[in-house]
This record gives sequence, C-alpha cells and structure tokens, in this order.
Amino acid sequence: MSHEEEKVKVIDARGSYCPGPLMELIRTVKQSNIGDIIEVWSSDGGSQRDIPKWTEKAGHEFLGVIHEKGYDRIRVRKTR
Repeated sequence: MSHEEEKVKVIDARGSYCPGPLMELIRTVKQSNIGDIIEVWSSDGGSQRDIPKWTEKAGHEFLGVIHEKGYDRIRVRKTR
C-alpha cells in the first residue's frame, strides 16, 4: 500500500440522494488535513456534477471519478 493510499478517507453515501453525498463530503473535508484524499461512493447521478463544481469553488483538487457497478467513486484532495 502506498503512502498516498493510507490517507484515503471513504464516505459510503450509496443510497443517499442530493445533497446528501455533497454534505457528507463537506463535513469530512472540514475534519481532514491538507493533502488528504476523500473518496465519496455515490449512487446518485447528480454527485458527478455537484462534487466537482463544489471542489473547484472551494479551492480543492478534483481527482476524478471511478465508475463501479451501481455507483461512482468520486475522489477529491483537500488542498487548503
């Protein structure tokens, strides 16, 4: 396991709908350290739009979306 992977915080928001996954991400980012990676697991299609928009607006780094069967893994790095 790489050093980067050790810092990944997973939010399992599958089954939660807008704005649930985004609100959970915001709460977790506030409690995280700079450089931490947060991965939101979301089955809500709106999260693919909402999370990248919020990430840019808040000044963090959007790392991408990994598509799984029935949900997406949306990755963000806290940068400030």
